[in-house]
Amino acid sequence: MTGQVRDFPRRHHGERVIATLAILTLAAILVIIIALPLWSLLSKSVRDASGAFIGLGNFRTYFTTPALVSSLWNSFLVALATVSIVVPLAFVYAYALTRSTMRFKGLFMALAMTPIFAPSLLSAISLIYVFGNQGFLKALLFGHSIYGPIGIVIAEAIYCFPHAVMIIATALRLADGRLYEAAEAMGTKPARVFLTITLPGARYGLISAAFVIFTLVITDFGIPKVIGGQFSVLATDAYKQIVGQQNFEMGAVVGLVLLAPAVFAFFIDRQVQKKQVALLSARAVPYEPKPSRWRDGALTAFCLVMGAILAGMLGVSIWASFIKYWPYNLSLTLASYDFATFEPSGWDPYFTSLQMAALVAIFGTALIFSGAYLIEKVAFAPVLRGFAHFLAMLPMAVPGLVLGLGYVFFINAKGNPLGIFYGTLALLSVNTIAHFYTVAHITATTALKQIDAEFESVSASLRVPFWVTFRRVTVPISLPAILDIAVYLFVNALTTISAVVFLYGPTTKLASIAIVHMDETGATAAAAAMATCIVASAITVKLAHVALDRLVFSRLQAWRKR
Repeated sequence: MTGQVRDFPRRHHGERVIATLAILTLAAILVIIIALPLWSLLSKSVRDASGAFIGLGNFRTYFTTPALVSSLWNSFLVALATVSIVVPLAFVYAYALTRSTMRFKGLFMALAMTPIFAPSLLSAISLIYVFGNQGFLKALLFGHSIYGPIGIVIAEAIYCFPHAVMIIATALRLADGRLYEAAEAMGTKPARVFLTITLPGARYGLISAAFVIFTLVITDFGIPKVIGGQFSVLATDAYKQIVGQQNFEMGAVVGLVLLAPAVFAFFIDRQVQKKQVALLSARAVPYEPKPSRWRDGALTAFCLVMGAILAGMLGVSIWASFIKYWPYNLSLTLASYDFATFEPSGWDPYFTSLQMAALVAIFGTALIFSGAYLIEKVAFAPVLRGFAHFLAMLPMAVPGLVLGLGYVFFINAKGNPLGIFYGTLALLSVNTIAHFYTVAHITATTALKQIDAEFESVSASLRVPFWVTFRRVTVPISLPAILDIAVYLFVNALTTISAVVFLYGPTTKLASIAIVHMDETGATAAAAAMATCIVASAITVKLAHVALDRLVFSRLQAWRKR
């Protein structure tokens, strides 16, 4: 376990007891919300319908069923195709943002991030409007159908693009300017500089982006469900086995098969990131690009095209939600927003999503930041802290759909008193916190590592309990990071679908689930309208975050300035 810890020689026995109990409580919570559901999934996969242990019998059935195995290969092919498309496009886009002097970089970065604020299936809905049976550009497909692998790959590429841009842009920003200065002094041609300095320097970012995209695509449920047609993939197979056929044992097997490539990609990505860190030097000089009319013009044109595509995909769904009858009657109407006409619960799913997102943001932020403090800053119970840190990092390698399946089997297990929470907003919130725990935990620990250990040392010398230091010093200093975590959890809770698709009840249907159901019944415009509401809410919260963040830094963080 690395990190700054409290180190004072004489500790009050009461503080030691309280710290140990707090860490033990954190570990117990993580075991319940993360470890036990995954164990239940594994246990279910090796038993038959009566609960008898059958070992690998279910796996033999899976791999000897041609239809199920074809879904596995379909998932791999779609994921690989998406990676091969997104990584080059995202690299050029990130290169334009970091290695050029083009104008409006902030605008282009904002355009690249737009898919993050929408459920993944929004891009699929937009593609249906553009290239579907009634799409105005369907002729561009030359007779091919958008319903199937073509539509899945295009929609996944749009959905994954911002994730790849963020990763690759981070890698490109780590360049050492001295290498480029030396190359320029030796008269090296730009093409050779690109091949010998730029690409090798960014290779770990490219590899990491490829694995992240691969995992996102192979585990996504929303896009294949909306635009996949008869083309089966692992995520939709798991849904069919659980919801359609009530074959829970085979659903557990599909979940574990879905987990395998995600875990593999996760560990490869961890190794890649370790090597990337090893390349950094304390003497590195930031690279500052020089103006180039041809390069900057070409990259600006590329970003304009990509930005227009991303904004267009969002704009099409928003526009279509106000259209009377696509594409025959393009006059505007609010009929699609009368959700009671298309969804028995009316507007309730939208407000339920807002409630869940608020609960996740409030309680998730409190749990995650407090837990990170106990792990990072409190020196008691090192074994328990290490165990809690391992559990906190585990969700990074677990797809949301797999975690959702684990919750189904864990909550509904015979004799589990927690079964009373099945279908409740509390369970949906806990599942979502567990799903997005790792990224928020990393954010919290990163912020805590930046706080000098002297604060803890001074508190120790004054015999101030750690919880007082946490409340009076750590929280005020870390407010920007706490705000980042809360907004991250809120936006992701608002747009998530894979992790909660098996867990909602009659009164707790979420907006993302309602979108799937409305699309299934042919109410595509209403589905687009509900997605538009989610996007508007997510963007509003993010804008409020930006405004509040400035307030926090300008008022409460003034001490950081010289």
